[in-house]
Amino acid sequence: MRLSTEKLKEDLGQVLDEVLETGIPVEIERKGHILKIVAGPTGNKLDNLEPHDVIVGDPESIVYIDWSKEWNGEVVL
Repeated sequence: MRLSTEKLKEDLGQVLDEVLETGIPVEIERKGHILKIVAGPTGNKLDNLEPHDVIVGDPESIVYIDWSKEWNGEVVL
């Protein structure tokens, strides 16, 4: 559905409710551009994360790395 900005102003609440109920986006024509009102995902944003394998090898092996040769004794706060 495509609406003018005037029609959107008149029926904003109804248009928003319709988008939420149907999931169908509404297009608005404004200054020669098309804008869309789209229902976004619900729930926790963290639920949308996908796992990524970023550690090559055994993750437990990095827990026991000896950094004593790299440390110069300086403490930075």
